[in-house]
Amino acid sequence: MRFGDRRSSDNVEFREGGGGGFGFGGGGGRGGGMLLGLIFSRFGIFGVLAVVGIGWLVGGDPLGLLGGGVQQASNAPANRNAGQVCSSNPTYRFACQTLASTEDQWTPMFQAMGQTYRPPRMVFYSRGTNSGCGQADSRIGPFYCPADQGIYLDTTFFDELAQRFAAPGDFAQAYVIAHEVGHHIQTLLGVSDRIRRAQSGVSEARSNALQVRMELQADCLAGVWASREQGIMEPGDLEEGMRAAAAIGDDTLQGNNAAPESFTHGTAAQRQEALMRGYRGGTYAACEGFTQGI
Repeated sequence: MRFGDRRSSDNVEFREGGGGGFGFGGGGGRGGGMLLGLIFSRFGIFGVLAVVGIGWLVGGDPLGLLGGGVQQASNAPANRNAGQVCSSNPTYRFACQTLASTEDQWTPMFQAMGQTYRPPRMVFYSRGTNSGCGQADSRIGPFYCPADQGIYLDTTFFDELAQRFAAPGDFAQAYVIAHEVGHHIQTLLGVSDRIRRAQSGVSEARSNALQVRMELQADCLAGVWASREQGIMEPGDLEEGMRAAAAIGDDTLQGNNAAPESFTHGTAAQRQEALMRGYRGGTYAACEGFTQGI
């Protein structure tokens, strides 16, 4: 994608973190993220049980524990305004422009539905920081917190996505952000609350199946956003998104240990189909079917 000189979002901040571990607590459950199944690929089933246990205490998804090495020092100093954050390096600038693009596209779509779009805030951080859903840690990966309507992102995650999971490219990065914005849209429209209520008191398998539907809808909503930005997409961009969607499918990540009842984000084929459904449909209505009847 080539945003050129298009604007960056003002709804961003940078926090110089201080580590933090898994001090989750308070503030409501997490709204979801992209990569719960990544834990399988590094830690196996026992690692999944341990980490997922922590994640479900806050009602959401531990996204990766992508493992020890990617603690790069950021060149973005703390306590700067949005313009300074977004201009500090190309990765931040692209992320800020992606967020601005989602604002520009979802605002009129919400107006057409008789709704007001209130943008999320994107928090770049290094190592760790506090969120309304508890402690954010770079090992967890990107996530959306409905309690403070924030998207939390340590951009070193993009290195893991490209290197370990063979899903490089700027559109793959934009897809990550657009997916988290999809969770924000679900919060604004009450979808997330309906899912959480439906998950209360049901079996783990049923709860997981409902979570899959919410995650696939977020993928679909990312596709809706992309469909409205085709003018700046380059050859190969859509393929980057499809590779990323396949790489983070539950079945891909679990491999020979695949346990469908444990899936929380959908198979590779389901995630690709959801992304393409939104891309072809271009409206929120194209994605409503994922959570209808809940």
